[in-house]
Amino acid sequence: MKTKTMKKNKVNVITLGCSKNLVDSEVIGNQLKANNFDVAHESQEADREIVIINTCGFIANAKEESVNTILDAVEAKKEGLIEKVYVTGCLSQRYKDDLVKEIPEVDAFFGTRDVPNLLKTLNADYKHELVGERLLGTPSHYAYLKIAEGCDKQCSFCAIPLMRGKHVSKPIEDLVKEAESLAANGVKEIMLIAQELNYYGQDLYKQRRLADLINALSEVEGIEWIRLHYAYPAKFPEEVFDIMNENPKLCKYIDMPLQHISDNMLKSMRRATTKATTWKIINNLRQRVPGIAIRTTLMVGYPGETQDDYQELVDFIQEAQLDRVGVFTYSHEENTHAYAMPDSISHQEKQERANHLMELQSGISYDKNQEKIGKTFKVLFDKVEGGYFVGRTEFDSPDVDNEVLVPTENNFARIGDFATVEITEATEFDLYGKIID
Repeated sequence: MKTKTMKKNKVNVITLGCSKNLVDSEVIGNQLKANNFDVAHESQEADREIVIINTCGFIANAKEESVNTILDAVEAKKEGLIEKVYVTGCLSQRYKDDLVKEIPEVDAFFGTRDVPNLLKTLNADYKHELVGERLLGTPSHYAYLKIAEGCDKQCSFCAIPLMRGKHVSKPIEDLVKEAESLAANGVKEIMLIAQELNYYGQDLYKQRRLADLINALSEVEGIEWIRLHYAYPAKFPEEVFDIMNENPKLCKYIDMPLQHISDNMLKSMRRATTKATTWKIINNLRQRVPGIAIRTTLMVGYPGETQDDYQELVDFIQEAQLDRVGVFTYSHEENTHAYAMPDSISHQEKQERANHLMELQSGISYDKNQEKIGKTFKVLFDKVEGGYFVGRTEFDSPDVDNEVLVPTENNFARIGDFATVEITEATEFDLYGKIID
């Protein structure tokens, strides 16, 4: 039975999926806090009256995780451990009618742009003066800055436009204010995120203005690192390359999801790019921004992928020597162009192809990390864990890239501060070092 010590208006927000979802959860949390709710992000304490689950609906595994999390919360409600379960986010946006029928124990479902309605259900006011302010779910020294919502691309495998709508850029002045608010609360690194960074500003200003945005954010006092995530591999605003070289605040890092390299696959995927243009952008990046770290994601098992198509991916990984690579297997997404296309290989073969690519990349990552031994890097420390101060260089984003581990013994670092670290050892995905300044 629920204990009598449970307090009213105690909310636990659970976030599933990508960093864009995390930003949405942070907005919800701050709005509730302003309405005198006691809000926690993914609290492990069993004293929360209300649970809000911000779901992901991108691929099959993410949808399964979201459904299981909802079912766990519903079970806790049946046991009297919580009183209310609310569901929001991409899965709820896409499958609301089905979810209402299948999981009626949920108190209400909301879509990706339903924050005012969610707040109203909780008898909370949507405070317009707080737009841009968030209750961070990240460590206090870094944050994601969502510069646009939605996507205008029509990639055959992707359901994001169905869940997030068309591309809508936020005005530069609003993003600067948001960054100033983050900096005032101790944030030193901001990571720019959108479904497609390249397109930023086209809808608002009739021209792409990512470079102008970066320059404006660079003027925010307290922000020391700006990082770019999710840049579409076509029509990238090349003036940004010059900023990377000239502006020490813009990290020499880019996350550019390529998905595939075979022209056959790229055409079927409706990626509006080719193998030749992909190589052109990679070579251009490396030529104009020496030392840049390039991260990408690749897809295997897309319908029609032949052994030759896959071999092109294998050859590409070996030749391109990218700094970071993530690989996922194709899954059918309802109402996408590729949904009705039959699988050409089994799930097992998809997984084997993905595993092989990751093994290849592991070797590449090991070699690249070995080259860092003896060199020094500016490191931002995120946490203390397992006897180490754990941080990152400008070439590494949280959760997905290398970590720099410095023994707590005979070293001192403040979490959220920078220090100069000399790398002494390296593995495939970790760097070890000592603080020298």
